[in-house]
Amino acid sequence: MLDYDKSISFDGRDIRLKIGLLAPQAGGSVLIESGDTAVLVTATRTAAREGIDFVPLIVDYEERLYAAGRIPGGFLRREGRPPEKATLTSRLIDRPLRPLFPNWFRDDIQIVATTLSMDEEVPPDVLAVTGSSIAVLLASIPFYGPMAAVRVGLVGDDFIINPTFKEIEGGDLDLVVAGSPDGVVMVEAGANQLLEQDIIEAIDFGYEAVLELIKAQKELLEDLNLSLIEEEAPEINENIQQFIQDNCAEKIKNVLSQYELDKNGRDLALDAIQENLVDTSIAQLSEEDSIKIALTEDSKLVSILFKNLTKKLMRLQILEEGIRVDGRKLDQVRPIKCHIGLLPARVHGSAIFARGLTQVLSIATLGTPGDAQELADDLHPDEQKRYIHHYNFPPYSVGETKPLRSPGRREIGHGALAERAIVPVLPPQEQFPYVVRVVSEVLSSNGSTSMGSVCGSTLALMDAGVPITKPVSGAAMGLIKEGDEVRILTDIQGIEDFLGDMDFKVAGTDSGITALQMDMKITGLSMDIVAQAIDQAKSARIHILDKMLETIDQPRPSLSPFAPRLLRMKIDPETIGLVIGPGGKTIKGITDQTGAKIDIDDDGTVTISAIQAEKAEKAKKLIYNMTRKLNEGEVYVGRVTRIIDIGAFVEVLPGKEGMIHISQLAEGRVGKVEDEVAVGDEVVVKVRGFDGKGRLNLTRLGIHPEEAAAARDAVFQ
Repeated sequence: MLDYDKSISFDGRDIRLKIGLLAPQAGGSVLIESGDTAVLVTATRTAAREGIDFVPLIVDYEERLYAAGRIPGGFLRREGRPPEKATLTSRLIDRPLRPLFPNWFRDDIQIVATTLSMDEEVPPDVLAVTGSSIAVLLASIPFYGPMAAVRVGLVGDDFIINPTFKEIEGGDLDLVVAGSPDGVVMVEAGANQLLEQDIIEAIDFGYEAVLELIKAQKELLEDLNLSLIEEEAPEINENIQQFIQDNCAEKIKNVLSQYELDKNGRDLALDAIQENLVDTSIAQLSEEDSIKIALTEDSKLVSILFKNLTKKLMRLQILEEGIRVDGRKLDQVRPIKCHIGLLPARVHGSAIFARGLTQVLSIATLGTPGDAQELADDLHPDEQKRYIHHYNFPPYSVGETKPLRSPGRREIGHGALAERAIVPVLPPQEQFPYVVRVVSEVLSSNGSTSMGSVCGSTLALMDAGVPITKPVSGAAMGLIKEGDEVRILTDIQGIEDFLGDMDFKVAGTDSGITALQMDMKITGLSMDIVAQAIDQAKSARIHILDKMLETIDQPRPSLSPFAPRLLRMKIDPETIGLVIGPGGKTIKGITDQTGAKIDIDDDGTVTISAIQAEKAEKAKKLIYNMTRKLNEGEVYVGRVTRIIDIGAFVEVLPGKEGMIHISQLAEGRVGKVEDEVAVGDEVVVKVRGFDGKGRLNLTRLGIHPEEAAAARDAVFQ
């Protein structure tokens, strides 16, 4: 392909495309730029592998430190494991792309987005999403696009498109909207308790911008004399479909209408029907019949067609009868159970949140400022996280056995969503300086575990005594859409997620939304349906919140006795070196002496932590005495550290030493210093002042007995 450049003027910023210049052996490639941020996105297709029964899409987002003019640290001096941000960006690209590939497509597809240059203004993630659509189009892969994404921020009362890092950080909304010509296909957002109507307007505002980028991609195809690729879906023998319909439909309907069945019972009943299908074909058909041959020899075909029939019948039941497989109405939430303080007090806070068969155990741990997570993400301005949420999904939660591995993209993504939902209600650091980690262990899964972890985390934080400003709950909304017929489902369970068209997670307080995430299995959704889903989610969220507050309605007034006690103080930044000491010797000595942990910020904020409050107080007083300024006339009890001919040196405070001149040791003439004091002696001294070089001068003269007594009482043992 010849080199081709295109510039899109977009809301006051230019997006520049370079095509044909880089990666000539990739199926399609584009360098997409805005400001000084540049992302290379490639799409490559290879022939289908044997036995694949899903769309085999792989999306990788790569960041290189050279993009910001930096060299990696460590022995190898090269990038290592991708940071969490890179994993989340890979998911951000994958989620709007996946529903736009035909569900029958089986060729391997790989999208690789690499940030080649990075400024401090333009985030690369939404550029990578839009670039992935362009790369797929150039690779001639069947695709129901074009697709594009924009970020929407809220600064003051105004929505802005593709805000800078600083505008995102300072605003009340960070929303990514992706869409196709058919509608919205993906939404990802964090918000500062915004009203539902504000979120709806923001999504609509973003989708209008998405349409402009889609229009530009269509113009690009025209300029390059390219068109969208339309490949025929492989034909499935209608006779086989009809045989399965005739022999299984009524049995499946019967199972789906047995509302008393739980997930396991329903799955077993459906599995039995599918397994009996082959026996039925053997009994009814001749050895030479092509239907019998297909059903007995191709188990994947049987599974696919049986799933399709189950999906069709479940959806029809919802559309025609308004009843779901567990007997609930469309807007009804499953039974909720909450329990706090499940684990012993050594765990700082714990809670169980159960919604139907979904059960999540959340555990809150309080740490010191030194426990904050240093983000291994040198391309982005964030430095630390003081709230950390981890989500675990063990195989037993769905009744399976498989090796335990490190967290995958799904676990990382769900943890980030729950984290985003909780952050807006955390107390400010000045009020509550703790670092908080919550781990949500999914003990049983039947849909909506990410929102279950939001609810469980809120309960665990309140159980731990974290003074959150408001409790947060969440619900997952689903969708059944057949032509113009649309049904929105509240609190979807596993089968409704698996066989439905949408998974729309909405979290927030009774005042507004804090996080949402929408993924589609169809090619787009109109704004009126998006708005309906958001509005319907509010009543579900409030209902769930009311159930949670029946268990605990406000944070506990005190922390676990095993949580660290934090004290904060401010010292002159110029004295930080004095507290730390050469090679950290002084601060280590304080830690050894008191058992307290000490963290010092560059602005002079000192945070002292210890399990026992008296240990923290002891360390605080040591640091206070070490850094306090000495004033003329103040009286101290000190210890003689060394003697010279003309006087004795006394340490009056840790690290602060002054000299008593021989003439100030006693009334009358003193022949030798050693006649009055010896090294190690405890003496009461008064500050005379400082000489021209700032050295401290002390005296033992003119000290009133009451001053001496007060100084001795103030000595910290």
